[in-house]
Formats: sequence, C-alpha cells, structure tokens
Amino acid sequence: MKFFVDTADTADIKELAATGLLDGVTTNPSLILKAGRPMKDVIAEICDLVEGPVSAEVTATEADAMIAEGRSLAAIADNIAVKLPLTLDGLKACRTLTDEGRMVNVTLCFSANQALLAAKAGASFISPFIGRLDDINIDGMDLIREIRIIYDNYGFETEILAASIRSANHVKDCALVGADVATVPPAVLKGLVKHPLTDKGLEQFLSDWAKTGQSIL
Repeated sequence: MKFFVDTADTADIKELAATGLLDGVTTNPSLILKAGRPMKDVIAEICDLVEGPVSAEVTATEADAMIAEGRSLAAIADNIAVKLPLTLDGLKACRTLTDEGRMVNVTLCFSANQALLAAKAGASFISPFIGRLDDINIDGMDLIREIRIIYDNYGFETEILAASIRSANHVKDCALVGADVATVPPAVLKGLVKHPLTDKGLEQFLSDWAKTGQSIL
C-alpha cells in the first residue's frame, strides 16, 4: 500500500519525504487555509519535495470552470493530480482532464456507486472518506471493501485512495481490505512506527550495551 500524507505543511512533508516512505501528498482548500500562503506557491513547493502525485483541488463547481482550474493547477508541475468533487460536473471534468492525459483524484466519495461512476469517468484515484462515515455510525471500511470488489470485478485501474483517516487502526484495516493508497495526517503517519514494546526493548538493549563499555566506531 502506498502512503500519501494529507497536509499542506511543507516542513512535515520534507521530514516525511526524507524517510523514503512517502509516495505522494494530498491537499484541500482547508489545508491550504492552514498553510496561510498563496495556493500555487504552496503546491509548487510540495511538488519539488516529492516525486509522487500531489493532489491540488479545484474550487469551481461547474464543469467548464473546473476544467479551466484543473488545467491551471496541472501546469504547476508534472506530478499534479487535479482533485475534483464527486458530482456530475466533477465527473464531466474528470473525463475531459483524463482524456488530456492528466491525473485526476475524485474526492468526497461516500458510496460504492459513486466510486463506480468515478472509475467509468477515468479517475486516476477515488477518495472514499472513511472517518466521516464512521462519524455517522457507518463503517467506512465496508465502503473500501465494496469498491475493491467492484473494481476487481471489472478490471478498473482507478486506485482506491483511502481518505479521512483518523487512526493507526484505520491504516491497518485499509491495508487488510486492499486499498491501494492511504492518505494520512502527519501525526498518524509518524505514529505508525510507535509501539511500547519496541521502546522498552530498545531501552534494555542500550542499557546492556552501555554496561559492556564498548564502542562500534
């Protein structure tokens, strides 16, 4: 499974990119607001930091305007994935931009039928929102399972990009049911490495090593 980080904080992205574990970045207007800088400046800097897809979201709601904004965003860098909402206008824009050879991430997916339509429209990525479904007492992981089955049934190449991830368990469960990508907040991604027994074991090893009085170098 690929790991994207869901942030527009370039300091976090640079830190995570240095680990070699980061496959891409997703942003949205809310994250751009937090960044407090011009959108295109932020996106351009992110594209310089990572080689993988960087999702940049349109703000228009009508297809022709979405297409125009998508082309403008795609001109920032070769690794831009234009992010479009899962509406009829968004799907129309998706087909046009995809036919032009651009990557498209269709976002705000909450049903398997929506995901099927996005794949038919040629989306590079579909972004089902797990956490927001969990918030209304619907198991978001069931949606990932349904999309996986449908895509496998028909050989769709659209990648399932699990979004609105809130916890390490979300990440694990996404991997178990076959999501292609998980886009994760920086704190959650960094937290995946943590385990109390790892910390305890390392503390013991270092303590015992100090008692030997030796040095590796």
